Amino acid sequence: MQATVYNEAVIQILDNVSLANYSTMGLGGPARYLVTVQRPDEVAEASLWAKVHGDLPVLMIGHGSNIVWQDKGFDGLVIVNRILGYESYEEDPENTYITIGGGEIWDSVVERTVSSGLTGIEALSLIPGTAGATPVQNVGAYGQEISQTLTTITAYDHHEARLVTIAASDCDFGYRTSRFKTIDRGRFLITAITLHLNKGNPLPPFYASVQSYLEQHNITVPTPADIRQAVLVIRSAKLPDPAAVRNCGSFFANPIVSQEQYAYLNEAYEGSMPHWQVDQTRVKLSAAWLIERAGYKDFHDQVTGMATWPTQPLVFINEHATCTADLLRFKQKVTDDIRAKFNVTLVQEPELL
Repeated sequence: MQATVYNEAVIQILDNVSLANYSTMGLGGPARYLVTVQRPDEVAEASLWAKVHGDLPVLMIGHGSNIVWQDKGFDGLVIVNRILGYESYEEDPENTYITIGGGEIWDSVVERTVSSGLTGIEALSLIPGTAGATPVQNVGAYGQEISQTLTTITAYDHHEARLVTIAASDCDFGYRTSRFKTIDRGRFLITAITLHLNKGNPLPPFYASVQSYLEQHNITVPTPADIRQAVLVIRSAKLPDPAAVRNCGSFFANPIVSQEQYAYLNEAYEGSMPHWQVDQTRVKLSAAWLIERAGYKDFHDQVTGMATWPTQPLVFINEHATCTADLLRFKQKVTDDIRAKFNVTLVQEPELL
C-alpha cells in the first residue's frame, strides 16, 4: 500500500510505513505515521502534530542500527532524525567543546574529531548510527563510553512542548542505558549533543585487543588516530557491515555478576573465562565467550532464519527471517541455553520497540 502524505507547515507526514526499512535488522511491522526532520523547528512541528492527532506516542530514531521493531509495528509517530551540524569551541589549548547535530553520522563525527587531534571518542570508531542516538544507549566500546565526554544534550521535550538542555549528570547513565531508554523513552527528542574533548594523546591502559594492535605495530605513544585505526581494523575483522549484512551489532550486553559467581565459573573453566573487574564485588563477563561456549559460534538456525556472525557470535544476523517473532525465538533459544549452562541471564542490547 502506498503511503499517504500529510503536508503540514514545514513537514510531510507519511502513514503506514514499513519499519523494516528503518532497522538494520530488516524486520518489523508498519509505523502508523513517520516523518523525517532536518531542523529543530521541524521536531517541534512533528511533536505538535502528534498531539493534535490524538496525542499519539512519538519515537525519534537515527538509522535504526540499535532497534528491533515488533511485528505489530508502532502505533504512533516515528521521527527520523536527519538534523546536521558540527560546531567546535576551543576553551583553551587543551579543552575543546563540540556541538553535533543529532542526525550526523556518528563515525564521521569521530573521524572529524580525530583529524583535529582530539581525544575522548576515538575508541568509539565505526559504531553505526547517528550522534543523537549515542546517549540513549550510552554507547561504549574498547574502554570508552559516550557518558565520559558528554556535557549536555539539547532536546525537544514532547511532554512540555519546549526545547530543553539536559546536563550529562541528569541523564541517569549506566552500562548501556540512560533515562532516554527507560523512564523517559519517547519524551525527549534529541536534536544535538555537546562533547568535551581534549587535545593530545589518549592515556593507557588500553583495551587488550587495542594494546595488542599497538604492540604489533610498534606504537609506544599512540595518538587518537592510532587508536581509531586500531579500532577500525579490529571491528572490521570481527563485525559485519550493517549496510551489507542485516544485523544490529552486539545483540547482548556483557553480563555483570557477583565476584562469587565469577570465581565459581572461572574455576569450573580452569581460569579461562574472560572478565573485567567492575568493582570489589562485581565482575563483567564476556557475552561472546558465553555464547561461543554454549555452541553458538557460526550457528545457522534454519527454523528461524537467524544466525550468529562467524567471527563474533555476539552479533545476530538475519539470513532469511521473515518476522521479528523469528528473531525473538532465536534469542530465547540462546538465552535459555546460556542460563542453563552458566546460570547467567543475558540482556538484549538493541531496543525492542
